[in-house]
Amino acid sequence: MRTATPSPPLGLGVAVAMLAGATVAQVFPWLPPLPASGALLALALVGFVVAPGRPRLLAALGVGVAWACLAGGWRMQQRLPESLAGLDVDIVGRVVGLPQRGEGSLRFDLKVEQSALPQLRGGIVRLGWYGRVPAILPGSRWQLVARLKPPHGTLDPGGGDSEKRSLAQGVVATGSVREPRRATVLSPARGVDAWRDAVSGRIARALPGGRGRFVQALAVGDTRGLDDRDWERLRATGLTHQIAISGFHVGMVAGLGALLARAVFALFPGLGRCIARPRAAAVGALLAAGAYTAAAGFALPTQRTLLMIGMVAAARLARRAGSATEGLALALIVLLARDPLCVLAPGFWLSFLGVGWLLWCLPVERGGGIPWRGFLRAQGVALVGLLPLSVWFFGQASLPGPLANLIGVPVISLVVVPLCLLGLAFNPVNGALASACWQAAASVMDGLWSLLGWMATWPGAALWLPEAGAWALSLAAIGAFWLLLPRAVPGKPLAVLLWLPLLWPDPGRPPDGAVDVDILDVGHGLAVLVTTRHHALLYATGPAGPGGQDLGESVVAPALHARGVRRLDAIYVSHGDRDHAGGLDAVLRAYPGTRVLGPEGWARPGMGLCRRGQRWTWDGVEFRVLHPPPAFPYLRNESSCVLRVSAAGRAALLPGDIGRQVEARLLSDGTGELRADLVIAPRHGSRGSSSGDFVAATQARAVVFATAWRDRHGLPREDVVLRWRAAGADTLATGDSGALRYRLDAAGLRLLSARRRDVPRYWRAPP
Repeated sequence: MRTATPSPPLGLGVAVAMLAGATVAQVFPWLPPLPASGALLALALVGFVVAPGRPRLLAALGVGVAWACLAGGWRMQQRLPESLAGLDVDIVGRVVGLPQRGEGSLRFDLKVEQSALPQLRGGIVRLGWYGRVPAILPGSRWQLVARLKPPHGTLDPGGGDSEKRSLAQGVVATGSVREPRRATVLSPARGVDAWRDAVSGRIARALPGGRGRFVQALAVGDTRGLDDRDWERLRATGLTHQIAISGFHVGMVAGLGALLARAVFALFPGLGRCIARPRAAAVGALLAAGAYTAAAGFALPTQRTLLMIGMVAAARLARRAGSATEGLALALIVLLARDPLCVLAPGFWLSFLGVGWLLWCLPVERGGGIPWRGFLRAQGVALVGLLPLSVWFFGQASLPGPLANLIGVPVISLVVVPLCLLGLAFNPVNGALASACWQAAASVMDGLWSLLGWMATWPGAALWLPEAGAWALSLAAIGAFWLLLPRAVPGKPLAVLLWLPLLWPDPGRPPDGAVDVDILDVGHGLAVLVTTRHHALLYATGPAGPGGQDLGESVVAPALHARGVRRLDAIYVSHGDRDHAGGLDAVLRAYPGTRVLGPEGWARPGMGLCRRGQRWTWDGVEFRVLHPPPAFPYLRNESSCVLRVSAAGRAALLPGDIGRQVEARLLSDGTGELRADLVIAPRHGSRGSSSGDFVAATQARAVVFATAWRDRHGLPREDVVLRWRAAGADTLATGDSGALRYRLDAAGLRLLSARRRDVPRYWRAPP
């Protein structure tokens, strides 16, 4: 019997062409106007319909570019304009997703239904509620007042791009709830997210003390209970993809749904008169996969798997032959057609390329195959095929990862997840049985977690790699393709050489006698990395505090790894305020054993003291501490360590948060010590610092203000900026420019990198 063949316009070539087009659009620094993108899309669609063969692939590429430009332009038009930043807006909307509770705060997303600003309607506003926070449940509708600003985040080496994530997630503004007493609940919680939150709460009550956090993640996709230490262990063992509901888990549940449908047919054979058994199995698989995808909150990897299962089920229902490759291509086309900006998410690439590698490399074994052989081969293909992407996205590789996956994947997928599912099935009818299933899942996970903790201590468990360029990723991808070709292909050992630029990139350290100064973008705070040829010093560690994000964890440590810093020789904490010292513990977790120095009166036991007169040389670069003197009382800002770094007759001055009194004291000690080509503006550019005499004494050529974008303290002050400019200095603010890197050497002072200037994207605010 002859079977139908798939329609050519929906083949793998078209899917790849559309994907390439949507991806190319994401490197544009700006987008064409919406009418131009619409016209290009219409032209490309006409060409796609009428063109045969290869020209159709070119038209599909054009469709991908135009559709991505149109979607990106529409999202950017929805985004709150900068001219309205700081405006208080009345909003009516529904809580989507699972709110994240912190110490004295709550973060949640509100899908806007009504607003005085029409461009916000239909978009998501990400809000913080501080102080006494009421119970804000997923799916509930609220009317409230919010002070809004456009999505904007820090931009550093090795760090995430929150503006890109906001674009991909449809977030049009961020802000905080104002006038909490006016906030009103318009309707109670309902919908899938409300159900997920309720079930997660039941699991937490059944497994107190945090034991239920993995069960919550695997049952309903709730990862709120996992802390930074948990994610560190998962990264070190390469198992982050197994926590929360993955596409593999959805596929497994679909198989269980198909088996359940077949079991029903075995019990009631008469059902065959109504629907054929293969069709019923397809429907059962699709329903089970859809239910579990909903439980995951429709995360991207689960959507991909659900679409593939849907394509296969549709083919079965239509009695049409179809392969897994065709299902993958159709799923990719549907996902891109629905939202071309999904290519901005790392999970999209890891998900689709992981399945693509497996389909290409692993033949289908029909009977007689050894199950473990297929599993081992799949693990090898995933390791080789996805390692370049993992390093590119996360800057990390795990040497114990393959072994941890050999143990962890079958335990989690074949034992823990089924127990979690049984708990979900029993929960509506028998709470005791549901709790017993969840207890069993947690017990298994506890044993696995102890084993993973031991593996995470192995050498190379968390192998951080310096930031590499896109060309290095391309070479590594070619190397992976070469390695995964059939065994008879010659020269495979040479393919490993193509991985070297990605796995061992040149970190770009300065030569002897020169020094690099990296001022990181950490919002209203300070973190400065000073590197010589063979040494590295961190001055201040970024902000962190109660209810706030620890930028030492999320920005400073990743930036040091991305700059190729394997060992810190010293950490100088300027003073104890949390905007300069809050990230210290996180940095020490990343670089244990580093010597820490701080001002007397604040320094903890075991720390060294930062005192005037300290002087040393690294690789031809001189370091001098100018303040505070011995026995100086701890006066917070005024006790800041003042560090001067000089190389080849050029100097950088790091004064912390000193004010005018300490500036005058330093001036009286001799203005020659203050002369510097590069100055980090004291106290973030407040009026209580940068006196006229101090500014004149530095003779600075460049001044950097370590401030947040639209800093809530109004820093830097305009008169302070003008004072530095009048003295002949170029001024930049990290909140506007992103992370900055300067080099001081015999050639003078040079700005090597300004993150927003060097990597422009249409979704980022210009520098």
